[in-house]
Formats: sequence, structure tokens, C-alpha cells
Amino acid sequence: MTQEKHRFESGFPKIGIRPTIDGRRKGVRESLEEQTMNMAKSVAALIGEHLRYPNGEPVECVIADSCIGGVAEAAACAEKFSRERVGVSITVTPCWCYGTETMDMDPSIPKAVWGFNGTERPGAVYLAAVLSGYAQKGLPAFGIYGEEVQDSGDTSIPEDVKGKLLGFAKAGLVVAYMRGKSYLSMGSVSMGIAGSIVNDAFFQEYLGMRTEYVDMSEFVRRFEEQIYDGEEFARALAWVKENCPEGADNNPAQIQTSREQKDKDWETVVKMTMIARDLMVGNPRLAELGFGEEAMGHNAIVSGFQGQRQWTDHFPNGDFMETLLNSSFDWNGIRAPYTVATENDSLNGVAMLFGNLLTNTAQIFADVRTYWSPDSVERVTGHKLEGHAAGGILHLINSGSATLDGTGEQQLDGKPALKPHWEISEQEADACLKATSWRPASVEYFRGGGYSSDYLTRGGMPMTMSRINLVKGIGPVLQIAEGYSVDLPEGVHDVLDKRTDPTWPTTWFAPILTGSGAFRSVYEVMDQWGANHGSISYGHIGADLITLASMLRIPVNMHNVAEEKLFRPRAWGLFGTSNAESADYRACDNFGPLYK
Repeated sequence: MTQEKHRFESGFPKIGIRPTIDGRRKGVRESLEEQTMNMAKSVAALIGEHLRYPNGEPVECVIADSCIGGVAEAAACAEKFSRERVGVSITVTPCWCYGTETMDMDPSIPKAVWGFNGTERPGAVYLAAVLSGYAQKGLPAFGIYGEEVQDSGDTSIPEDVKGKLLGFAKAGLVVAYMRGKSYLSMGSVSMGIAGSIVNDAFFQEYLGMRTEYVDMSEFVRRFEEQIYDGEEFARALAWVKENCPEGADNNPAQIQTSREQKDKDWETVVKMTMIARDLMVGNPRLAELGFGEEAMGHNAIVSGFQGQRQWTDHFPNGDFMETLLNSSFDWNGIRAPYTVATENDSLNGVAMLFGNLLTNTAQIFADVRTYWSPDSVERVTGHKLEGHAAGGILHLINSGSATLDGTGEQQLDGKPALKPHWEISEQEADACLKATSWRPASVEYFRGGGYSSDYLTRGGMPMTMSRINLVKGIGPVLQIAEGYSVDLPEGVHDVLDKRTDPTWPTTWFAPILTGSGAFRSVYEVMDQWGANHGSISYGHIGADLITLASMLRIPVNMHNVAEEKLFRPRAWGLFGTSNAESADYRACDNFGPLYK
């Protein structure tokens, strides 16, 4: 079994489709059976066509064996869904049904109802009635209702309904897939960073996840006892020598390490990469080598590595390990990215996980380092910012652990992009590698040496920066900033980049401004950002993040997503409609964490 097949061996949650119907026989139900079941089939076909699991396979749907006209058929459907590992449910109907008798009552499964907008039978009446029942029972559900009236024989799904069905399904699958998985903390708190304090209550109650812990000394044990695949190590090291060019050493000559030590560091960081992966998901090869316990892994879909300082004061840093795991390719070829948070910032790791599972693309981990105003840029470089950057830019830069996909060397419609791994060509992976040099780590920061990736993200890409923060008395809150990566003239970039550590990867980011709240200015975005780190995803995915957050009962404290794109459970409107941000806080507080 290959490593990738082993990684996804446990499978994925499915989406259950529940066709509900008016239970009255002798004419009413019989006249609606075909139309109702066809609605379910059309939704299943839509999802199977447009949505993919992290391994690239189409999302599977399970349809109830019969239309659901009452509580007995609802129970039979629930039993089937339990057997079939359904983690998300969508109820569809063109007609009136008996609301509380036909509804999905599982409190941990995200649920939506599509009520057909037609005049022959009152599907909208059922939609309103069942959503009322869900609110009354404390089970928030999403309501989907097309804007235009359809004829009863119309089997198509309107575009606005498609958007809501797919948006709900994507977010619901994230919720279902996270449940029962683990966050693996490799080490403990890095340099006093609050996000490194892994809060098990947050993971358990909001995400349905375990928290697993290993000391960084486990890496040393596996080095010394050779608990890794030696054949893979030899292949990996040869690949690294061929594909990961070493950049210039910026350290003063008197403290630069020898060539011999640099070569040993390469061997160490490659082993670290293999070991961290094996700790996360296990490796069947280890069992063949006599390490059955280590072969199991920790069932982790996200992890974090402390590194600083107890590790990095003595051993090579974790930048190479984090970069390669966060990328969509390595010595084994193109594959789904892992998610590893630098400095064990578990809260930023969760934001990375959200972005990865929503888009199936690699995520950029970065420090939100500096706000450069137009005046400051012009004063320092003489250059006047224009276009997306006209209001100023944020310098997103970290110590060299950002995904190689973040170079922007992949192409979508001829433009730079980050893509799901199954769409990435060998040429694109090679271009990402060629756009990156590996600089010997700054000994000022990393006394134990190591290597940091150095690249510049290509401009013009739509991107979304997000972050989870914990607030005592409230719990988790999510912040979102949609914007664009920005190209600067080479000389301008060099001047700005050299004012900090120039050996690290840079993304110039310009948030979209709305003229109000935290998005009055780029300065205000920087000033309101809740921590030193952010997760950057390709595409404008703010609306999907907001939908996901509402399922998990995590309020959103700042975003620049257009109001008409917001999609939350219908009950959120019962907490107020004139200020959606405030209503979101009240609804999340009222319903509480999904798994509490």
C-alpha cells in the first residue's frame, strides 16, 4: 500500500439526500413521488460533479431508499445514513410535508432544506414550517429557496440554488471530516505564543477533534533508532540535492557552518520531514521494519511543530519539514498537502485546515509582519503604489516554512494560482521548486542551523487571509480578509524586503477595502488583526468560511465579504437582521459549540 492510499484508508464522510413528501395517500403522495425523488437525484448529481474529497475522488451521496412522508420513514433513513457514514444531510421537497415528523433530528450533522419554489404544491410552506421547527428544537438548519418560480415539471436546479447547495455541502463536509481526527502537537509552546497553547476544549467542543501530543525528543529517538524508511530516505535525499538548490549564506563569515555541517543538516531536515509525516498519519512501512506501534501514527489531519527555541537552539530548524509537508509535492511525486503549523500555532493551524479542506489547495502560513502605507513606500523607494495596492500593502513573511505552492508558479487560465493536487502538472511542480532557493538559516534566530525557503509570491492572485483567535468569555472568533497578491517592481521589492530578513519567502497582500469597519483602510486591517500569524488561501473563500463558522458556532468578528453572499442557518435571522455581525455573536452564544 502506498503512503497516500494509507493516509486516506479510513475513507470520507458522505452526503445524505432526504426526499421528503406529503404523506397523504390515495392521490396526493402518489402524484409527487417521481418529482420528489428526481429532486434528490439531481442534487446528488450536482454534488458528485462539482465537489471532490481531499484525495481527488468525487464526493459520494446517499439517497434515502424511499421518499420520507412520516416518522417511520425518517427513522429508516437515519439508520441507513448511519450505516453509510453520512456526515451531512440535505432535505429536498417540492411540496408540503409534516415538518417535525420528517425532519433530520441528528444534532451533530449539518443540515439544509431545499424547498422547491413552485405554485402547484407549497414546498415553500414546508420549508418555512420545518425551519421553524428546527429553530424551536435548537437544531440550526440552512434554508434554500430559489428566487424564481419554477414549473412543477422543471427538473433543473436554478443557479442561485446551486450556489447555496454547493456552499453548504462544502462546509458541511469539512465539519464531518474533522470529527474524530486529531491535532498533533509536536512539542509545546513556542516563544510564549498564545496560539501554541493547544486548547483541548476548543478542539473537542467546537471541532469534534482530539488533541495528541509528542515531545520533540521523539524526533531524536527516531533518528538514533532509525525509525524511518531508510530506502525512502536515500531516495528523498537524492531528490532534494537535485531539486532544492541551496541559496547564499547570509550569516557573517565567522559564524557560517562548514560544508560538512551543512550536508549533515540536509540529512537531518529530510529525516525530520519523514518523521513528522509518519507521526501524523502513520506509515505501513514502519510495521514491516518492526515498528508496529510507530506505524499507526496519531490520525492527525493537522499538526504543529514548536521548534523554537528548545529544538532550534541545538538542532536544524523545522522550516524545510513544514514547507515540504505543506506543499502539494515531494520526492514521492504530486500528492495532497499536509497541514503543519509553524511554531505550533494551533489556532493558525485550524485556519489553515479550514482553507485546505474547503479548497483542497495548499495554504500559506505567514507572519502578518508589516503594514506599508503608500506614503511610506514612496518615501523609502520613490515608487507610487497603484492598482490593488493603491491603499497600501501588508508584508506577509515568515521564517521560510510557507508552502512551495505559494510561489504562484501554477497556472489557471494562464494566470498564477494554487490548485488542487490532481490538477497540478509535473511542470508546474518543477516551476515552484525552481522559483525557490534554500538559504542557510539565520544563526541569529536558529543557532542549530537548518534551511529556510526563499521565494516571492507572484501577484494578481485572489487570496483570503484568515485567523482563529480565542477570547476569554467568548471562545473562538474568526477573522477574514479577502484581497489580492501584489507584484512590486523588482527594485522596490528588494529595498522593502532587505529591511527585514531577506532569506524568507514574501507575499505582498492588498486587502479589499469596503470603506467601513475594519476595512476602512489597509492600516485598519493590520491594526485589527488578532495575532501575529495568518493563513492565506488561494481564491476569495470568505463566504465559505463564514458558512463553515456558523455550522461550528464560531462568530466572525471582521470580514469584507459582500452581504448578499452570506449564508448561515435560517435561525440566525431570528437574532436580528439589521446587524448580521452582532446577530452572529448572539446566535453562536445561544446555540453553543456543536459538540458540547
